[in-house]
Amino acid sequence: MAVPPPPNIISKEVRVIRIITDTLSGLSPQWAAEHGIPLIPQVIYFGEESFLEIQEMSIEEFIRRLKSSSVLPRTAAPPPGLFIKAFEELDAAHNTILCIHPTAELSGTVRSAQIAKAEAFPNADIRIIDTRTIGAQLGVLVQMADSWVREGLDADTIVRRLEELIPRLRTYFLVDTLEYLQRGGRIGGAAALVGQLLQIKPILTIRDGKVDVYARERTKKRGLERFREIILEEMDQSFSPCLVIQHCDARQEAEELVSFFRQRLGRQDIPVFDVVPAIATHAGPGTLGASFFAKP
Repeated sequence: MAVPPPPNIISKEVRVIRIITDTLSGLSPQWAAEHGIPLIPQVIYFGEESFLEIQEMSIEEFIRRLKSSSVLPRTAAPPPGLFIKAFEELDAAHNTILCIHPTAELSGTVRSAQIAKAEAFPNADIRIIDTRTIGAQLGVLVQMADSWVREGLDADTIVRRLEELIPRLRTYFLVDTLEYLQRGGRIGGAAALVGQLLQIKPILTIRDGKVDVYARERTKKRGLERFREIILEEMDQSFSPCLVIQHCDARQEAEELVSFFRQRLGRQDIPVFDVVPAIATHAGPGTLGASFFAKP
């Protein structure tokens, strides 16, 4: 079924601007449907079984299977056919399409969209944007682009604004256990064992489009303290939302973080997103995340 276009969204070129993103944005299907934005599903593999993220496997089911599976799941980019279908539904031959997707360093989504454009709509005005991030910060960029479209900004201006913001994106994750980093081959077994004995809590970040270790703290308490310090030191509060908290099967701790920052900052606009499977696979249950724009 074709997604109905938002009302009165016409650029200076008299072309309707439509947005496409994917499930690695962390946006809910309800929000995406209400705003007329196709949410292209990633593919999740558990062994030989494959599932379309959100459509065929919810975040809750993914976490349940992640905990019980002896083999780590893996995620794959949507096949180009899903993009071709979305392009057709949004009448890409006559409209401008903004495809806003996660870093190509962690996902093949951008490449899949590029293949779909080349194969089916080589002459269409389809602009594929690699945001160099993943998860909630990608979702925030999509929401900002949607608001700019509704304000009547042209496609060139929207793309320029997004590109100007990308270098200021910051995302951090506080990992509760080293088990999944070890199972995924990101750290060795001996290092994981020593880390668990010393109660090491790594803080991960997305740097140059890749997941990297930012800091290592002893104990969960110290990890949370450092996590909060990083956010307060680096965050630009002029944006709304100024901060997005993420979690993987740690709703209560995420809500406690939200309460802390609402009180500290005097702000209420701090939403909570689920950590997307591509990150949860390696970080594991209990992970907390924070995304924001850095100070200039």
